[in-house]
Amino acid sequence: MTGSQPAIPPARPVIGEDEIEAAVRVLRSGMVVQGPEVAAFEREFSELVEGRHCVAVNSGTSALQLSLLALDFKPGDEVIVPSFSFAATANAVRLAGGVPVFADIEADTFNLDPDAVAAAITPRTVAIMPVHLYGHPAAMDRIMPIAEAHGLTVVEDAAQAHAAALNGKPVGSFGIAGCFSFYPTKNMHSLEGGMITTGDAEFARKLRLLRNQGMEQRYQNEIVGANMRLTDVAAAIGRVQLGKLAGWTERRQANAAYLNERLTGVVVPPVAEGAKHVYHQYTIRVSGDRDAFQAALAERGIGSAPYYPTPIHRLRPYLTEDGTPGPWKLPETERATAEVLSLPIFPSLTTEELDRIAEAVNAVAVAG
Repeated sequence: MTGSQPAIPPARPVIGEDEIEAAVRVLRSGMVVQGPEVAAFEREFSELVEGRHCVAVNSGTSALQLSLLALDFKPGDEVIVPSFSFAATANAVRLAGGVPVFADIEADTFNLDPDAVAAAITPRTVAIMPVHLYGHPAAMDRIMPIAEAHGLTVVEDAAQAHAAALNGKPVGSFGIAGCFSFYPTKNMHSLEGGMITTGDAEFARKLRLLRNQGMEQRYQNEIVGANMRLTDVAAAIGRVQLGKLAGWTERRQANAAYLNERLTGVVVPPVAEGAKHVYHQYTIRVSGDRDAFQAALAERGIGSAPYYPTPIHRLRPYLTEDGTPGPWKLPETERATAEVLSLPIFPSLTTEELDRIAEAVNAVAVAG
């Protein structure tokens, strides 16, 4: 690192006095698991998703897995997913008994390409799971008609997209389910946790059974379920963070606009028409050696990270028996994994820090 200024990390989770006081309050109450704080968190989060039913769980991955388990896959049922995502997207399909089928992404938004989705449909396809990657909504206005035409279910992976929207409609309100994560580096967090949103009351009830050993009443198990409950401590922290989300989102968007105006020599993240991007990540494209670019930024005290350097279809669990990636032809996915680099965008960045980020990126881009 050059100079005496402290390094700027890729992300900076917020755990303030409000969050600490909320956690302590719940601990002192003695009601710490699946109690009134969880119920209140579910009600309040519902306001983000057009009043949908909300079911809190212990992680974003659990939200995905339970939503897919509730679909009752049969052997061989296929779910279309992007390979350019965190592994949990495809892992949840496998864990629920489905088969992930990888489709390519759009070059601009990094989200599922609707044309690629349509081409990936087979007689075994039962669902589509778009990811609202980096906080930019997927092209739901094109994906939903494809799903309806083929009788397919849509489960949204909205883990990175709290309060994102397309044409005024919030993510998490398009498909049978929307799945959010409250991991510490997300736009809001509960230390760890997740939320499932759905407009179907019966589906919501099934999700509540699945998260709690298959029972609503103690010892009256109705189906086989798991223990994926959210604690009241986590819910209390989540409620505090939810109250700050709107302001933090505006700050992220302002930070992105500031960088957009100042960065040169790289491709800044475009925003599709009608999309509300909430910038969980501010992801640029870098020509040349991306890893060398990242290392040069680190020398200047600027943290960054490639999300994601290896597409899911090239990860070990998804290779074929002979160790190859299989039949997938995903040119935009492969290009993105080699070029993307996410810069700091968290809401507590100062103008001085934003200037340091811009100056470092521009200097490295010029150096080649």
